[in-house]
Amino acid sequence: MRILPYAVAALFVAATPVRATRAEYDVAMLKLATHSGCMVCHSILPIPKRADGLPPIAPAWRDIAIKYRDDPRASDRLTRTVMTGSNPYSRHWAGKVSVVTMPPNAAAVTEADARVLVNWILVLVP
Repeated sequence: MRILPYAVAALFVAATPVRATRAEYDVAMLKLATHSGCMVCHSILPIPKRADGLPPIAPAWRDIAIKYRDDPRASDRLTRTVMTGSNPYSRHWAGKVSVVTMPPNAAAVTEADARVLVNWILVLVP
């Protein structure tokens, strides 16, 4: 019966949440975003017009964080956009980014991962 205390101790250690530092979390989110294909179109900070004179393909995440920071429904709305794509007839970034709309990403990222990424983006700017 001496094994029981060790088993209880092992369960307690396994149940203790592990917390990442902000830097570790940022690295994990960038890795997830890169693996999911987000970084093909998006950047973290705004970028100037491309070499061909056209605007960036998609808005920078800093700009998204600023635009939606006071919207209590932003997390749900943006997660839905990531999963289902953006509406080509509702272009709220017109003139700032290319005319390409965001495609549905359900095949590239789970809804849970999309929500984690969106929530991380939304706190990039306090």
